[in-house]
Amino acid sequence: MELNTQIKKYRTNMNLTQEELAEKVYVTRQTISNWENNKNYPDIHSLLLLSTLFNVSLDQLIKGDIDIMKEEIKRSEIEKLNHYGNIFTLLLLVTMVSAVPLMIFLNYYGMIIFTILFAITMYFAHKVEKCKKDNDVQTFKEILSFTEGKRLDEIEKNQEAGKRPYQKILLMFGSALITLVVYCLLLWILKPYIV
Repeated sequence: MELNTQIKKYRTNMNLTQEELAEKVYVTRQTISNWENNKNYPDIHSLLLLSTLFNVSLDQLIKGDIDIMKEEIKRSEIEKLNHYGNIFTLLLLVTMVSAVPLMIFLNYYGMIIFTILFAITMYFAHKVEKCKKDNDVQTFKEILSFTEGKRLDEIEKNQEAGKRPYQKILLMFGSALITLVVYCLLLWILKPYIV
């Protein structure tokens, strides 16, 4: 049973109108109507007041909505990881491609712009890593499962945990190699402009 039907059920059992209930929990009648029509969700303070007024535990009041809340939290974490990941990827590409041109054409000012761009990129890299750590996903398979809204079973989780150190070393060397290749290509392309 969902919270909106629970509120309506307990309100009608107590023979309260929406306006009377609103007065007792310090909200407007429209807010009660929105809760009962599932247009929005009461905050924790209102949930506690409703629980006390209806003389039921908070668990009884929101039973059934707990799974919905967990799913919503999971969905928001996935969206956050994807959002930060997209920003980080874009910034990383811009930082790598702009490094040489900034240094060549703007000299000292180019170095300052590059440093600022690099700092912002590292900030979003930190956000991605924090999101991965908060949700205990580190390897590619774990991240992929997480972004699809799935979880690995215990055996798969242990197998992936064993791979983490190797994947981090491989990722570090891969990133360094890609950066070197991009740097050399940009240097080769911009060679005629170098004084």
